[in-house]
Amino acid sequence: MPNTNASIHSLVSQYVQPLASYNAGLSLEELKKRYNVTKVAKLASNENPFGTSAAVAKVLNDAGNLAYYPDPNCSELRQLLGQKFNVDPQTLVFGNGSEDIISVLCRVFLEAGDNVLTIVPSFGLHILYPQSCGANVLIAEMSDTLEFDIEKIVQQLQTHQPKLFFIASPSNPVGTALSQAEIETILDALTDQTLLIFDEAYYEYAQTDANYPNVQQILEQSGKPYVLLRTLSKAYSLAGLRIGYGICSEPSIAGYIDKVRTPFNVNRIAQKAAIAALNDATHIEKTLTWNDQARQTLSEQLNELGIQPAKSLGNFLFFKTDYPAIELAQKLLKHGVIVKPWLEAGYEHYLRVSIGSQDENEHFLSALKTILNA
Repeated sequence: MPNTNASIHSLVSQYVQPLASYNAGLSLEELKKRYNVTKVAKLASNENPFGTSAAVAKVLNDAGNLAYYPDPNCSELRQLLGQKFNVDPQTLVFGNGSEDIISVLCRVFLEAGDNVLTIVPSFGLHILYPQSCGANVLIAEMSDTLEFDIEKIVQQLQTHQPKLFFIASPSNPVGTALSQAEIETILDALTDQTLLIFDEAYYEYAQTDANYPNVQQILEQSGKPYVLLRTLSKAYSLAGLRIGYGICSEPSIAGYIDKVRTPFNVNRIAQKAAIAALNDATHIEKTLTWNDQARQTLSEQLNELGIQPAKSLGNFLFFKTDYPAIELAQKLLKHGVIVKPWLEAGYEHYLRVSIGSQDENEHFLSALKTILNA
């Protein structure tokens, strides 16, 4: 049989061939099998340690006829979110996780050679998806103290007028957040030639901080084009069902996204679960109360070890040690602890650890102490 490898490579897009793979981490099952551990603290993907809410579990038992396709417009969920956030339902878009929407946005707006701006350290898909479309990705690195470098961002926006600008607040992976004044400064630097993609995946966690600004209101009042991304994977415990949404500055943006997304990109069960999760006030309140308390405690405990994590409004902490991140993460795996080593250039000694349950957090801290004291 002929060797088809060479011909297959020649068929692959020139923009996809050099892409790095997204670091999705290990599953629980894979970790247990590979390292022969029974107790696992899964703290790499910022999942909710309280798991599926009772309200969601109830609707999962009544999913309806799965032989039928789901509602392609997410109509019931669309109305609920429109009322919840006081927006025109026609400005809402839905995806198989918010990263699905990021992918679609890149395919809608980007052509080879277009400039895209994002922040580093970054959520990897803010870079990988634009690159897959042939875009030129520009970066504005955070400061040495892991704060947004507003001057650098403004300079890049004004100099290059990128077609898309991706920024996450609270930042993933750092956790720091933009102030109202900083957001307004960035908006002032934007022209109509740039579409702002504001990734607010950790919106619910940030809401517990009195100083966190009302991003939606600021964007609405700016008159600038934007898509505000959010997800139900994190605080709402639906990572396994994959559902995210975006609020667009105008219906036309949503219309273009709907042209390109797959018609049934949010399944029937995910839609039902999302509605139940959004209506389950008890679960979200418990989640946010625990996260505030546990994040503060874990931050203090890391400080006692001589490690100073960045200030975070998310459900995770980002920190640096003397170990290369990959090496430390591998050592932690042998103790049954999964964290996320950061791989971007300049951040090879940084890791991100999710806020887990009390048992998971103690498991992580105990393993870390053992490794550092070895």
